Amino acid sequence: MAVALSLGAAVNTNANGYLVYASNEDSNDLSIIDPDRNEVIGTIAVGKRPRGVRVSPDGAMVFVALSGSPKCPPSIPDAECQALIADKTADGIAMIDAGTHRLLRVLPGGSDPEQFDISPDQTRLFVANEDMGTASIVDIASGEVVKEVAVGREPEGVKVAPDGRVFLVTGESEHDVSFVDTHTGEVVDRVKVGLRPRDIIFTPDGRRALVSAEASRQVAVIDMESRQVTNNIELPPGALPMGLALASDARSLYVANGRGRTVSKIDLQTGKIEATIEVGLRPWGIALSPEDDRLYTANGPSNDVSVIDTETFAEIARIPVGTSPWGVAIGPAP
Repeated sequence: MAVALSLGAAVNTNANGYLVYASNEDSNDLSIIDPDRNEVIGTIAVGKRPRGVRVSPDGAMVFVALSGSPKCPPSIPDAECQALIADKTADGIAMIDAGTHRLLRVLPGGSDPEQFDISPDQTRLFVANEDMGTASIVDIASGEVVKEVAVGREPEGVKVAPDGRVFLVTGESEHDVSFVDTHTGEVVDRVKVGLRPRDIIFTPDGRRALVSAEASRQVAVIDMESRQVTNNIELPPGALPMGLALASDARSLYVANGRGRTVSKIDLQTGKIEATIEVGLRPWGIALSPEDDRLYTANGPSNDVSVIDTETFAEIARIPVGTSPWGVAIGPAP
C-alpha cells in the first residue's frame, strides 16, 4: 500500500473538514483529495479494479469494491469477453481506516462486486455481484457472506432505504429494480424502470427512490409506498445518465451523464432540467460536499475529477487522479 508522505500535514490544515475519495479502476488504487487545495494528497493501493466506494455512516471507514473479472467495455465482442479468465481471488470489499488511511482487510463480497451499500447500523454490506446476477449480504464483523440472493442479470446500483428495511438493486440487463428485505434476504418485489438502470438513491425522507436509466435517457421516480414509477424525468439529448447525487433539501438532483460528458442539474419538485454543463470524459461517480456547495465527478477516460460550484453551476477545477477513476465519495477529514 502506498500513501503520500504529505498526507498527514494536508489533513491537519483542511478547513472544509472533509476529504474526497476517488476509486481508480485501472491503476488499482484510491486517490485522496484535499478540497481546500483541489489536489491529491495521498494514494492507497487497494487491489484489482476498484469501482464502488462508500464511507461508513459514522465516517470511520472507507469501503471499496474490488473485482478480478476482466474489464470488458462495449468495444470488445461478447465472445472475447467470455473467453477471458477471471481472478476470483481478487474479488472483495476493501476496508480502510478513514483516520489513518490504512488498508485493514479485504472482506468477501461475492463474485465481481461492483456497487454496494452499508446498513444504517454499520454491521452489514449489501453488494451487487455483476457477473452472477446476485446480491450478497456480508457481515462486517465476521467477514462472512451470510446470504446470496438472485436479483436478475447484471445487477449494478445498490442502496439501502433510510429506514433500513429494504435495499434496492438495479438490474442493468432486465431493466428493473429488485426490492430485497434486509432481514430475510428475500426479494419482495421487482419494479420495471427505463433501459439499463445504473445508479439509485433515496430522498432523505425515504418516500421516493430515484433511478438513472442510461439507455432511455431518464431518471425514474419510484414511490416507495406503492412501489410504482410515478414519473420519468427526461435528460437532455446526448445524455447517458449514470451516477446520481441529491442535495440535502431534496430540491436539486445532480446527474452524471457518462459518455455524454456532462452533468445535469434537475429541480426535483418540477422535474425540469435547470442546467447542463460539460466536465471530463465519461463522468460516472458523483458526490456532494457536506454543505452541498461543491459537486465532484469521477471522469474515467480523462483520468481526473471535476469540481463544480453548485451555486454558479460551473466547473471550477479538474484534479488529475489515478487511471480511469470510477467512483467518488465524501468523508470527514481526520
